[in-house]
Order: sequence, then C-alpha cells, then structure tokens
Amino acid sequence: MNFPDSVRFLYALGNEVKTLKLGLEQMRNLAARLGHPERRLRFVHVAGTNGKGSVCAMVEAGLRHAGQTTGLYTSPHLVSPTERIRINGEPVTEEEFSRAFDQVHEAAQGMEVHPSYFETVTAMALVLFAEKQVDTVVWEVGLGGRLDATNIVTPVVSVITPVSLDHQEHLGDTVTKIASEKAGIIKPGVPVVVAPQWPEAMAAIVDKARAEGAPVILSGPVELPFPPPLAGRHQLDNCRTAVAALAQLGVGPEGIAETRWPGRLELVGRAPDIYLDGAHNPAGAAALAEFIEERRAAGKGRIWMVFGVMKDKKVAEMAGHLFPLVDELILTAPISERALSPEAIPANGARVVASVPEALSLIRAAAPGDTVFITGSLFLVGEARPLLVNS
Repeated sequence: MNFPDSVRFLYALGNEVKTLKLGLEQMRNLAARLGHPERRLRFVHVAGTNGKGSVCAMVEAGLRHAGQTTGLYTSPHLVSPTERIRINGEPVTEEEFSRAFDQVHEAAQGMEVHPSYFETVTAMALVLFAEKQVDTVVWEVGLGGRLDATNIVTPVVSVITPVSLDHQEHLGDTVTKIASEKAGIIKPGVPVVVAPQWPEAMAAIVDKARAEGAPVILSGPVELPFPPPLAGRHQLDNCRTAVAALAQLGVGPEGIAETRWPGRLELVGRAPDIYLDGAHNPAGAAALAEFIEERRAAGKGRIWMVFGVMKDKKVAEMAGHLFPLVDELILTAPISERALSPEAIPANGARVVASVPEALSLIRAAAPGDTVFITGSLFLVGEARPLLVNS
C-alpha cells in the first residue's frame, strides 16, 4: 500500500484506546512471524504515567550525542504517524512507513484476528529498527506496562517515570495497582531507573524489582551541568531520570541539552508567548498549573487558554488545577470521536467554539505581553501545531 492507504487501514482498525485489548500473545505471535526482529535490538524500555515521552526524548538525544545510531518509538503522534518511529531523531519517511506496514500486514495474514493499530505500528517499528541496525532503541510503553504490546522485549535498562491515576478502566483504580502494572516491564536482573514517586507507587515498584532480582536506581537530586532543555519545573526530575538511565549505559549527560520534544510546553509564538502542552491528565495539568503560576508571579500579563479534552479523562480535576489561573478561557474540541463536547466541560465564563481553527482565531486578541496556553489533549496540540508553527 502507499502511505495514505496504509494510514487509512490503520485507522480502520479502530481507535487505539477504545479497541485496546491488553495482552502479549498476539504481539508475540506477530513478532515470530516477522522473524523476531526484537531479538536483534538493544532497548531502553520506559513506562510511567507522566514524563515518559520527555524522558525518552532526552535519553535518545544523549545516546545520539554519544555517537550512537538511535531508534525512538513513542506515542501518540501529533501530526503524522511517522513521528512515532524515529531514527537518529528524525521521523521515518512515508515510504519507509508504508513499506514496513506492508511487511507487518502480510505477516498478519492467517492470524485469527488482525493485530490492533498499536500492535501493528509497534511491529513496524521493530522491523525498521532491525533493518537500520540501530545501536539502541528507546522504547516507550503505550499503556500500562505488564500487558502492553511493547513488553515483548528484554531491555538493557528499564525506566519508570512518575506514576499517577490515569486509564483506571484498564490499569486499576489505585496508584498501587497502576504502579504494579507499570512495573510489569521490569525483567530479571535488568536495572530499573525509578523517578520520584508517591510512596505507594514506589513500594509497588520496589517489590516487583526485588522479586525479579532487578537492581533499583533512584534518580536523585544530582547537580545538572545545564538547565533542563524542556520548559517547566517538572522537567528537572525528568532530566535527572534521563541522566540516571544514560549512566547505566555508560553515557554522559551532555547530549540531553540538545533535546527537542514538540507539544510539551513548547514555545511556538512570541508577543504574545504561545505554548503548546499536551497535559492530558490531572498530574500533567498540575505540572502545567505550576508553570502558569510562575508566569503570573513574574507579571507576564493576562493568561489565555485554549482547552479541549477527551471524554475518558478526569476533566473536572484537570479544570480545577487550570481554570482558576486563566483570565481568558476558550473551550473547543479537536477532531476525534473521543473528544468531549466543549459544552460539557465544567467552566464559568468561558467562550465555546466548535473547532480548533475558530479557537485560534480568538487568541489574536491577546496583547503582546500576554501568555497563551493550548492544552488538554495531545490531539488538540497536534491539530493546532501546524496552524501555528507553519503560519
């Protein structure tokens, strides 16, 4: 198939969260049909609720700076699904993407059920990384850990970023249960780097590590030789986690300074300052709120926000963190069947518009000294980014 056809087929497999079936049997079967490309690769496997994408980007930048050929697998994408599979920091080409899709799709013939969207793209990443013979793959969990499609690999280092409540319908209704699922990526004897955690999450992770005989490395308050390359105080812990992971690989921290990670407190405009941030759960909203409070304390003018969110998120809790800090609130919805109607978002005095382009037209009224945040969902950020960055 060509690239548009392969993307249409993937989307036809259904929404990757709505149709999610956790379990490894299907993925192991698919990998076997492909000749087990995962067995020819070296992995850093990263799970967590918040920060795992940022940590992956930092580790990949550090490895690339050290001269390694890198693979980076993350999700979701912002604009194009090619962004999920990166080699040496660059998304694979549309031709490479469609060629890998053909290979995986052909391998799936005869399976009782076609692999899901996420399983298919995960297998595509393995195929391309093995083909390119990358030195190290930085491998982000999609959801959870224990039963996530990425968990068919045996890494050289595991990493667990901060764990909080999210996707409770799949992972459990307490931080302890969710942390236990995330800790499912821990393998026998493989070191695991653990970011600062709630006590109950840390206990669950350490218990799993002990059961597997896996050394635990806590990312502590080490002095960094450079400021965090991504905005927000929470990125300090992410940066320290990446430093600890790289140290386990014998790589220094210098390359982290070169990290670029679109859509995560990404400054895309000046006068007014415009930030894109894919804060999509209460913990992410709390981290963004901390950054907004710093802007307000510094007298950075009025705070504007364009907010849209998915139906399955804790919207009221996110709103409680963010909306009291906002002077001009604009509610909308990205193009997604999972998007919550903006009229259903709990807010007083907000302007409600039907589309992201309409919302962006309203922020033109912001004064040069104001700050605009576009947030609530990576789907929203992905739709807004090309309208702002390429304009």
